[in-house]
Amino acid sequence: MFGLSEVALLLIVLIVLLGVRKLPGLVRSAGQATRIFKSESRALRTQDAPPATGPVVEGTVLPREERN
Repeated sequence: MFGLSEVALLLIVLIVLLGVRKLPGLVRSAGQATRIFKSESRALRTQDAPPATGPVVEGTVLPREERN
């Protein structure tokens, strides 16, 4: 992913572009967005989890000679 030097360079560029005053608000909103994303992805995983017995497939079972 990113090494320590890339992260440091990115932080320096952000400080220069945005200024020191806006940086804490930006970091705070990024943290809130990350928390919301994590909670929503957890909710989707638990909501879409398959039942413990497995999926139910409806249909008819054909005799062996009629399957092909």
